[in-house]
Amino acid sequence: MNYFFRQRRDRLLTYQAMREGKIPSARKIPCPRCGEDSSALDWSRNRQVCPRCGFHKPIGAYYRLSIILDPGTFQELEEKLEPADPLNFPGYPAKLAVREEETGLRDAAVAAVGKIMGHKAVCVVLDSRFFMGSMGTAVGEKVTRAAEYATRRRLPLIIFAASGGARMQEGILSLMQMAKTSAAIERFSQAGGLLIICLTHPTTGGVTASFASLGDITLAEPGALIGFAGPRVIQQTIGQSLPQGFQQAEFLQEHGFVDQVVPRAQMRPTLIRLLDLHRGRRKR
Repeated sequence: MNYFFRQRRDRLLTYQAMREGKIPSARKIPCPRCGEDSSALDWSRNRQVCPRCGFHKPIGAYYRLSIILDPGTFQELEEKLEPADPLNFPGYPAKLAVREEETGLRDAAVAAVGKIMGHKAVCVVLDSRFFMGSMGTAVGEKVTRAAEYATRRRLPLIIFAASGGARMQEGILSLMQMAKTSAAIERFSQAGGLLIICLTHPTTGGVTASFASLGDITLAEPGALIGFAGPRVIQQTIGQSLPQGFQQAEFLQEHGFVDQVVPRAQMRPTLIRLLDLHRGRRKR
C-alpha cells in the first residue's frame, strides 16, 4: 500500500513538473536577456537556463522540486491550505481563481518532505507565477507549519524564495506574516535545525525582510534580483546612481549577504554536500 501511494505521489509530481516545464518541442524561444533563440527542447534539457548566456528563467514550484528531490520521495505538506479574503478586497477572489486555473496551485508556496540523495528534508518553494510569489496569510502559514514540522521531526529545512513581497490584497494581515514566519524560524533554529535559503529571481520586499534573510547558509541562483525595495525606488529616493549589478546575486555574494551563487544544474549537488556535512556534524 505504501508503495502504491509513493508511486501515485511521484506521478503527480511528474505531471505538475511537466505542466510547468511545458512539453519540449522544436519551437524557438528567445532568451529575455541575450535575445538569442534556442529550441524549447534545449531550454528543457538545460532546466530552463539559456544555453547561450546562462540566464536563469523562473521555474514553477513542482518543477523545481522534481529536479531537487529523489524520485519517489515527494510528499506534499499542507496541500489543502489556500488563501482567504479577510478584507473583502474588490476583485481578489476572481484573480485567485484565474491564477489557480493557470498554474494548478492553491497559492504561491508548495511545501513538501522528501529525500535528497537519501537525506530526508523539508522543502518550501515559492512560485512567482502565482501573484508574483507574494506572501499572504496562506503562504505565511505554510512556511510556519513547514518550519514547525521540521522542528518536530528534527529535519533540515530548505526554502527556495521567489517573491515580490507582501500581498497587498490582504493588507496588514499579510505584513504580520513577516513576524510569524521569523518567529517560527527562530524556534526552529533554537532547536538546532539547519536552514538553507536559496534565493531565486526575484526575491524582494517582505520575504527578503523576514525568513529569506535568516538562513544558516544562503545560496542564490546567478543573476537573481535580491533586495527589499527595487533599485529604481532606491535610486529615486537617495538621488544617486547605484553601483553596477547592485542587488544582483553576484554583487551580494561579494558583499557577504550571499554565501555562494550556485547555477541551477549545481544546486542539487551543492545541497547534497551541505546535507552530508550536516549529517556528519550531528553524528559526532
